[in-house]
Amino acid sequence: MILPANPLDIDPFGELDRNVAEPLGARVVTRNVADQVVDRLVTAVALGVYVPGQRLPSERELSEMLGVSRTGVREALHRMGEAGYIQVRRGRHGGSFVLSGWGPGSAEMIGRHLLPNWDRFEALFDARRIIEPMIARTAAERRTRADVKRIRTALESYRAATDREESRRADEQLHRSVGEATHNPVLLGISTQIRSRVSLNLGAEPYSARVREQAAHQHEELADAIDDGDAERAAAIAAEHFVLTEKMIRDLVRRVRREVGSR
Repeated sequence: MILPANPLDIDPFGELDRNVAEPLGARVVTRNVADQVVDRLVTAVALGVYVPGQRLPSERELSEMLGVSRTGVREALHRMGEAGYIQVRRGRHGGSFVLSGWGPGSAEMIGRHLLPNWDRFEALFDARRIIEPMIARTAAERRTRADVKRIRTALESYRAATDREESRRADEQLHRSVGEATHNPVLLGISTQIRSRVSLNLGAEPYSARVREQAAHQHEELADAIDDGDAERAAAIAAEHFVLTEKMIRDLVRRVRREVGSR
């Protein structure tokens, strides 16, 4: 079965999208564009979506990811540079590079982004706990040898990754390959949308060295279960795996509430 390059192009939700107000959560709008971008990027850096030393996406890429103007992105990056979160380097290999994962104003900025939208995150976590085990189970039941080969290739890329960006690409490809193994583009589209929302529309999930180590082990177990056609084991591994991101976000919210509440 040939899947579309972008499964969301098939409009898997149809009437649902038109009749229900953004079931997976609307894009967040705060006081103005620059504020929105700063709050979201500071949240992303605190979660490890981007890590110290890593180059942020370009102004154009961030504008497209977040659905805002490049002017707003440029102003946000300027503010983050002044606050010491990033360093802007010029030249052929320049860009905006992350300096720090946490700054004096982080708790307030993260709180402005996450706390008013917490009900949406809870709904996303709940949906993910239901849907991802279903996808893993279905993949194990329907996988072909070609599907397994794609999953194994992505797994090898994840093992061989030497930096955050390589890990991100391999992780995305692995989970996409699992979704494709269901041979159901609607399931793949739902998973992709939830992944996008959980990653703050910034293309990568929260990350730390400890989480990467856990994820690497779970990725291997998941690939083995799907290859073996063990549907129940695949579902159980997926249920455990996708809690990693949820836990990181919950831990961050607890930290923010603790720091803001102590002032």
